[in-house]
Amino acid sequence: MLSLYTNLMIRLRSEEKGATAVEYGIMVALIAVVIIAAVGLLGGSLNTMFEQVKCQVGGGTWTAVAQTATTSAGGTCAP
Repeated sequence: MLSLYTNLMIRLRSEEKGATAVEYGIMVALIAVVIIAAVGLLGGSLNTMFEQVKCQVGGGTWTAVAQTATTSAGGTCAP
């Protein structure tokens, strides 16, 4: 009787580990989708910000360019 109970407990524990792994996999996939969406939406703005910082660290002067229908926001760096 004890061996039946032990075998049952071992099977239940192993099934829970499988379910937990699947749940973690789904969470990781959802986090990846959110990160990809955020980078897609903010990518241009972040690129402009890093270009501005790079210019200022290099001793230049950053001049912003307004965003229009045909161009993206950005700027130029004058040494």
